[in-house]
Amino acid sequence: MKKQISLAMAFLAVLVMVSCANDRKDYIVTIHTSFGDMKVLLYDETPLHKANFIELAESGDYDSTIFHRVIKDFMIQGGGIDMKTGENKSERIPAELDKGYLHVKGALAAARQGDRVNPKKASSWCQFYIVDGKKYTPEEIEAYENQLNMGKVIQRPENQEYLKAAQSFQKEGNQVAVDSIIAVVMEQIAAEFEPIQLTDKQKEAYTTKGGAPHLDFEYTVFGQVVEGLDVIDKIAAVKTGRADKPVEDYFLTMEVEKLPKRKITKLYGYEYPEKK
Repeated sequence: MKKQISLAMAFLAVLVMVSCANDRKDYIVTIHTSFGDMKVLLYDETPLHKANFIELAESGDYDSTIFHRVIKDFMIQGGGIDMKTGENKSERIPAELDKGYLHVKGALAAARQGDRVNPKKASSWCQFYIVDGKKYTPEEIEAYENQLNMGKVIQRPENQEYLKAAQSFQKEGNQVAVDSIIAVVMEQIAAEFEPIQLTDKQKEAYTTKGGAPHLDFEYTVFGQVVEGLDVIDKIAAVKTGRADKPVEDYFLTMEVEKLPKRKITKLYGYEYPEKK
């Protein structure tokens, strides 16, 4: 009996060791394009999006899709399985916005419908985009914060006269009058609101790596390009036509591999957050 118990304990120990070994591995998805390859790491902290993306990539569903929307210094969008097959699925992936991942250059994020029809910001089941973005100077960051704060006040119904006046003076080229309206609005912000400010983390990210800060916490970021950032630039620079669609189709295929996390860190410099 004791021998049987010992064997059972040993078997359980092996299972635990195997399980732990599996936990120490992670996925790298390679997006193959005619401009080169992009290696993408997917975050454990966004498990719904990670599992969905891996499933579609491993199944080959993403193969022969195109980058159908491209805007230089902003993003490249692809993954239109629905466009390739004509599937009009109503499925959405619940948003995973609370993890704090930013729209820095190379961020992989889920496309989605607008807030009016999608107030919970749920993600498309297949379409994704990769951030190209731009680097910001500290002055541009400050101007962006001011723009956010002005929008917070000037869009209120009772302040529409400010908006109309500012637009009118802008058309006339009367910058003095525009500046005076801005001053009034900024005073209102100081009196009634806690001004919106980017965090230190955001400021550092967008002045060093670059990206698209206006998308933060509006769309789920669930991965990052860890190799092949130059490929994003090449795709973002292609000639486009109506609806920002490239005039030539640029197809992609995907390949999924599982590697030890230590090797991923060594190869791509990604440091995994410590588990609490």
